[in-house]
Amino acid sequence: MSAIRLLVLGAVRQHGQAHGYQVRSDLEFWGAHEWSNTKPGSIYHALKSMAKQGLLFAHDVAPSEAGGPPRTEYELTEAGEREYFALLREALSSVGQKVDVLTAGIGFIVDLPRAEAIGLLRQRLAALESWREDIRKRWTAGEGEDWGHIAEIMGMWTHTADSGAEWTRGLIERLEGGAYVMAGEGDPWAGIRREE
Repeated sequence: MSAIRLLVLGAVRQHGQAHGYQVRSDLEFWGAHEWSNTKPGSIYHALKSMAKQGLLFAHDVAPSEAGGPPRTEYELTEAGEREYFALLREALSSVGQKVDVLTAGIGFIVDLPRAEAIGLLRQRLAALESWREDIRKRWTAGEGEDWGHIAEIMGMWTHTADSGAEWTRGLIERLEGGAYVMAGEGDPWAGIRREE
């Protein structure tokens, strides 16, 4: 899964209807251009591509002040809403993805009800613990075996699984303790959403 689809759909969803520059500005504010492949060209390409796929409505709303074509604003379709939530749920629950996908998922976690977000994170935690156990069983040198520097790979995997599990447990605890405004509890984006 690519983080850009989740990021672009989520940014459009925040506004209800947004043009490419708004989406780009929001994602740059988040620093997404630093931690993902979300660059200006990829944002505009994703908007146009997802409109062709039926995930976004494209509205030509205002003529360009520079005399060019009208500015296009995008809005999620029902299919886009379903895709957004499917990507968000996958980003929060699975472990076999790049960190930018999880980062994007955490950025939009407040769009889910608290209990659902906790449940997805528990799935993630179980997958991390299972991965850790698999590493221990299958990828640990036996007595008298010397894997040399290759053992460092297994050590890195073990550390990644352990630190991911620790962080996930902490987020679950914070959510269970009432951290953040989640979907159904008020406006989760109040004070965070950038307005033009």
